Amino acid sequence: MSFDPIVAEIREIRERHAAQFRFDIRAIVKDAQQRDAAGDRRVVRLPPRRPVMPPQKATERMTKQ
Repeated sequence: MSFDPIVAEIREIRERHAAQFRFDIRAIVKDAQQRDAAGDRRVVRLPPRRPVMPPQKATERMTKQ
């Protein structure tokens, strides 16, 4: 496995953040929710998309019925 300095940095930041809350997942989630609510970014929610079946699979399915 190769060493990725970006991944190492993210893991270090995550570890320090969790340590601030004594690794209490509920406190970490509450902090994340508060940060999200206080943010000024606009959230875009799109309706879920149905998967598109490739033409070959659609033809196979129709011939089996």
